[in-house]
Amino acid sequence: MNLLKVVGPVMVGPSSSHTLGALRIARFVYKFIEGRPEEVSFILHGSFSKTYKGHGTDRALLAGILGLRQDDPEIKNVYEIADKFNLKYRFLFEDLGDVHPNTVRIRVLKDGMTHEVEGSSIGGGDIKITFIDSVPCELSWDYDTLVIVNRDAPNALKSILSTIKVNVANLYLRRVNLLQERALTIIELDEPINNLEEIRKLPCVFECYFIRRDD
Repeated sequence: MNLLKVVGPVMVGPSSSHTLGALRIARFVYKFIEGRPEEVSFILHGSFSKTYKGHGTDRALLAGILGLRQDDPEIKNVYEIADKFNLKYRFLFEDLGDVHPNTVRIRVLKDGMTHEVEGSSIGGGDIKITFIDSVPCELSWDYDTLVIVNRDAPNALKSILSTIKVNVANLYLRRVNLLQERALTIIELDEPINNLEEIRKLPCVFECYFIRRDD
């Protein structure tokens, strides 16, 4: 057991599950879309929906989607910061089914594009991202992660994997639009990647997002 597990994480907030974990899920989305969204909906499930004000889950989610780190003292002012950036936000409550009690689905709009990410806070600040844009996955955010919208065609995945110069830890793939021949590929990497632009320029790649692991 490491020291972090003994003394707990350095953070602003009363609960590693309801604040730190929530912040990290939203911060994952912030890094995925490469900055602040124009609009965001936080769809809260289970205990998140019951304690979101009392345990600061609302502030944690806003802080994460604005890119704040877990130990930033400005978290207490996050509503004012969100208003300063004209962020349109809302908190909704919904039964998301057979998922962890501390689960949130985050729907964002940025630059005319909508993305949806679902994640759970599983204790001690640890999180599990359970789907990205309709593709089921189990991401702990312990790895650098690529999210790629690619052509759903023979050899497309082979072309992508052969261009990635580091070892692949985990891979998730799903067809998202048969008529448009589009698939979404999620790849966790053992090492930092240094040829992202080369991947983005592949003929089979429509969109490519890189989520660097938080240190």
